[in-house]
Amino acid sequence: MEISAQQLAELLVGIARAQHAVIQGVESAMAGTKTQHILPMLQNMAHLRDHPEPTLVDLPVRVLLTTQGRVPPDPATVARDLERLLAPASSG
Repeated sequence: MEISAQQLAELLVGIARAQHAVIQGVESAMAGTKTQHILPMLQNMAHLRDHPEPTLVDLPVRVLLTTQGRVPPDPATVARDLERLLAPASSG
C-alpha cells in the first residue's frame, strides 16, 4: 500500500484535531493549563526557534500547534511540507 503526501497530511491533521479535543478537555477541567503548561511545552517540542522550516520530527507538533489557533491547519500546506521533507536528497 502506498500513501500519498495528501493522504498523510489529512491523517496528521485528523490526529491533531483529536489531540486538540483532549487539550480542550483538560483546559475545561483545569483552567489555565493550556496556556501555562501545554502550549509552552508544545512550542518547545516544535523547535520553532531552532528550525524555521519544520523537520519531519517537528511537523506533527506544528500541525497540533496550528489547531490551537483560529485558523485550522491546511492539509495542502502540510502535504507540501511532507513532499519537501520526503523528497530524495539531491546529490551535489
